[in-house]
Parts: sequence; structure tokens; C-alpha cells
Amino acid sequence: MLRPKLSTALIPGSTTAAPRRLRPARVAIIACALVAVVVAAWAGLVRIGWSLPIISVDLALAHGPLMVCGALMTVIGLERAVALQHRSGEWPFIAPALSAAGVASVVGGLPTTFSALAFSLGSAALVAVHFAMVRMKPATFARVMAAGALLLLIGNVFWLSGWPLFRIAPWWIGFLVLTIAGERLELGRTQKLSARAQRAFVIAVTGMGIGIAVAVVSPDIGMRILGLGLLALAAWLLRYDVARRTVRMSGLPRFIGACLLSGYFWLGVGGGLALMFGAVLGGLRYDATLHVIFVGFVFSMIFGHAPIILPALLGVSVALPAQFYAPLVLLHASLAMRILGDLSGWFELRRWGGLLNVAALLIYAALMFYATRCAQAGMLQQRTGNGGSNR
Repeated sequence: MLRPKLSTALIPGSTTAAPRRLRPARVAIIACALVAVVVAAWAGLVRIGWSLPIISVDLALAHGPLMVCGALMTVIGLERAVALQHRSGEWPFIAPALSAAGVASVVGGLPTTFSALAFSLGSAALVAVHFAMVRMKPATFARVMAAGALLLLIGNVFWLSGWPLFRIAPWWIGFLVLTIAGERLELGRTQKLSARAQRAFVIAVTGMGIGIAVAVVSPDIGMRILGLGLLALAAWLLRYDVARRTVRMSGLPRFIGACLLSGYFWLGVGGGLALMFGAVLGGLRYDATLHVIFVGFVFSMIFGHAPIILPALLGVSVALPAQFYAPLVLLHASLAMRILGDLSGWFELRRWGGLLNVAALLIYAALMFYATRCAQAGMLQQRTGNGGSNR
């Protein structure tokens, strides 16, 4: 059975994968994703009002595309390609390679048309990858993730045709939320979900899809329907997700559970804001609605998955110190500051909330790098000791 790594990584008691040598092309793809995160975060700070070294207007406007298509789509595409490689060969790597090309075109200062075209072609390749997954395993979770990839493709095609980014945002939200929800549903099969629970899940994600589609002709009504779907999905995840069980454990499962449950909370808040405000063309309400989902929900998921995915890639087992909770708490506290600043018009609070959002990401990345290096050093020392004792 084909399983994306994000899902198997969260199964309590799963083992770390064997070490694999990264190929130069894949290293380049990962590097492009990292560049996208750094540049997008920098652009976000400029947009929120911080006076940083000169950044072009085009790069500042590319904050959203770089984070969603440049970073997240690239990483998801690479993960799917690795999962399919043993069955389908190298062709699935076309998707993350095209996404990386889109990042290079943005950072290189090429016209937006080039990056939009690269990201659109990359999302088309990602749709093909997901359809291959559906053929291998025609289950609901696979179809939901394929639907998310299809939403991404449609949104990127609209962007390529000249639509403003605020009209594209619902499609990008649908891509990320359905991708994560599909993975959580796959893992939920270990709990033997009832038919009623599965129907509730399908209703929630279908409501999201209807809202996104309606937003094409009626943005205000469509966003409110999307908000209802997000609220329903958040309630479903809080009720049925395995994180409710893992958060009662210790060590890594507890940390992952805390990340997931807090992310589901922010997903519900985002749904409530979308339901309340409807279509907003920009400004503070727009900022609040989008960042509650993209920062509060999506990055909570990233915080929960990274302690498994990165060590598995390197073939090590990382002990999770209590310090990892510090950036998680900072992420949520700073996001609350930012949203309060957005909704109250308190610009200084909003600025500091955005800056501390980035600080939380940097602290988390530093802790992960340190923990991984320590694990690698421990493995090397153990192998050296074993070799010495054998002699």
C-alpha cells in the first residue's frame, strides 16, 4: 500500500527509515524550497511594516506565492515523488523540479508570468502524481488529496491568466487544507472510523469545495460557505483525529499531538473569520483570515511533522527535548498578537506579532538542526565504539 511519509511518520511506534544518500538534484530542490521560505518571510516582514534592507516591489508582492507554491508545494511534491519512486520511477520528480524553477524565476527577477507558468506546470504534474496514487489506492483519503492538488492547479491557472492574488487565496487554502485533511483521514483508518464519521468528513470537505467554486462568481457568498466548511472540518479533526490520543502520551507523540490540536483550533478560527467577514479584498481583516490558516494551522502541522520527516531523511532518531515547546508556544502567542492587532487596528502589536512569527520559525529550525546534528554525532560515536570493540 502506498502511504505518503507525512502519514506514516505520525503513527506511534513507527521506525525511522534507513539512511539514504540525497541526490544533487534533490538537494537543489530542497535548497530552492528553503530559499523560498527565507525570501517569503523577509517579504512578509517588509509588507507588515518593518524597515529592512531593500527588497524589490515584485519580491514583496511574491510573499504568498513563494510560501505556498515555492515552499510548500515543492516540499509536498518532493514527498509524493519519493513515495511513488519505487513504483513509478523518476517522473513524479517533475512536479517539485518545476516548483523549484518557479522559485528561481521569482528570486531571479523574471516577470511574474514566468513564475506563474512554472508553478502552474508544477501543479499540473502534482495532479498527475495524485491521480497515480488514486489508481494505486482508490480510497477517500487519496481522492481528497488529489482534489486538493486539483484546486491548486485551477488557482494557479487563474493566477497565470491575470487574476489578483486575493482571488487565488481560497484555492491555495483548499490545496493545503485538503492535503493535510486527506493525510489525517488516512491515519484515522487505524481507529476504524464509523460510516457516520466518514460521511461527516466528506460533507465538510465537499462544503469547502463548493465554497471555493461559488467564490468564482460570488466571492462574498463563496468565502462564507468556505468558512462553514473549514469550521466543520476543524470540528471533525478535533473530534476524530488520533492526536487526541497521542497528546496523552509522552515525548515525541505528545509534542506532535499538541501541534496538531493547536493547529485544528486555528483552522476553526480561520473558518469563523471567513464566515464572519466574507470576501475581503485586502487590509487587516484579509491579513487576519489568511494568516490564521497559513501560520496557525499550516505551520502547526509543519512543526508536528518535521521532527520525524527530517531525521528519517537522514536515517537518525532524534530525541525531542522540552525546549521544542518554546517555539510552538511563541508561534501561537505571536499569532494571537498579530490577529488582535489586525482586528483592533493596533498596528504596532501587529508588526511585533509578525516579527515574532518569524522568530518562532527560526528558533524551531535552529533547534531541529541542533537535535539532528547531535543525533548524527551520537550515531557516529556508537559506530566507532562498536568498531573498536570488535577489534
